Amino acid sequence: MIAAKQLKGQCYAVLGLGRTGLSAANALIARGADVIAWDDGFKARETAKNAGIEVLDLNRFRDWPTVTFLIVSPGISHLYPDPHPVVYAAMQQGVPIDNDIGLFFRSFASSSWLEFEIPPKVIAVTGSNGKSTTSALIYHILEKSGRSTQLAGNIGRPVLDIDPPQDGEIVVLELSSYQIELARALTPDIAVFTNFSRDHLDRHNGEGGYFAAKKRLFTEGVPDRAIIGIDEIEGLFLANQIAESCNDDRVIRISSGQRLDGPSWQIFVRKGFLSETRKGRQLSSVDLRGISGLPGAYNHQNAAAAFAACRVLGISPKLIESAMASFPGLAHRSQFVGNVCGVNFVNDSKATNVASAVNALTAFQNIRWICGGLEKEGGLKALKGMTGAVRKAYVIGREASQFAMQLDCSSMVNTTMSSAVEAAFKDAEPGDTILLAPAAASFDQYDNFERRGEDFIAAVQRVAISTN
Repeated sequence: MIAAKQLKGQCYAVLGLGRTGLSAANALIARGADVIAWDDGFKARETAKNAGIEVLDLNRFRDWPTVTFLIVSPGISHLYPDPHPVVYAAMQQGVPIDNDIGLFFRSFASSSWLEFEIPPKVIAVTGSNGKSTTSALIYHILEKSGRSTQLAGNIGRPVLDIDPPQDGEIVVLELSSYQIELARALTPDIAVFTNFSRDHLDRHNGEGGYFAAKKRLFTEGVPDRAIIGIDEIEGLFLANQIAESCNDDRVIRISSGQRLDGPSWQIFVRKGFLSETRKGRQLSSVDLRGISGLPGAYNHQNAAAAFAACRVLGISPKLIESAMASFPGLAHRSQFVGNVCGVNFVNDSKATNVASAVNALTAFQNIRWICGGLEKEGGLKALKGMTGAVRKAYVIGREASQFAMQLDCSSMVNTTMSSAVEAAFKDAEPGDTILLAPAAASFDQYDNFERRGEDFIAAVQRVAISTN
């Protein structure tokens, strides 16, 4: 556990008692803080009480001047579309607001570091799509190269739950816009920006607010090295804002699909080949085409980002290439589920927005596409012209009919996952890929995208059994 510092006798309020909130409360208690906590859900409150955390209804709390900080979990709105009433009350009383990421960066270093030969480092990864795969791939490469490392953040393990870092250890954090926007301290050694697309517009009051949240990691975090995907104008602008000259190799530009020229440090992938150039000279090349855990151009962008981060740490290209070859990929992200009667099944339930669905649709051929769910702001316009590889779409979700009407390919309304998988398999021919890439959130039918992916896998297993 990373225990927050110098908090004995101070009062901290924690709003939201999921994994992140519980982790923050326990870290604060471990450092002597007096903690009061609240969650609007009964079950979460009971879990906290059973863990020995004092639960107090902060909606009715009036003694805010006694509170040092309010720690807010990422799922709770603090600004747009409207702040949670507890957040609003704290702000009215002038109580500073932070989150577990801010606590982490304020507490990460300790006096024990004076005995280390090599100080620990933090790699922070953000972006609209691919940040989980990029973070996991960096972690995998570090492990395979014998480096001490931990993985945490938005990818699953709360940051304050990691072990105190060892000599030379690398901590890899996946950070969402929600986490970055509120953190009062951001000091990564290496920061990665994978890409940018429209998402979470209600939470950030539009595309500009969403980009501004991501940008904080670089402009306020001031990393020693910034690795930035420049395939979208936002990334290109961000790289330009940070670099002090055209040959400033503190900024490493990455791309999937375009050749990058110039004197700076650049890593790009074209036709499945990764190239690293610096000062106008090619330093290394990696063939990504045969790496099953990184299918498609969008995963090649993730590979370029991970390659850059590991090169900054001094890991050799050959060692990185060898580690990438054994990367298994992540569940619910272009996850190969199996082959039944010559038909492949791929689970990309994490494709919760249109941009990530487009990435999946361009990674495979002869697609039987399972899509639909809770449509996000901005609609499905970006899917137009991107369904050339789709033989037919099988639409799930409570608003499946409305979703299907917006598609420019042959479609069938199924509503449920089970019926969609069955119908797709019935229509499929050997060589087809039945792809779950919803292009929508899961909350109309599932608690989260993981549950949706698990339901898909279960339906595939039933189909496989029925063919035997």
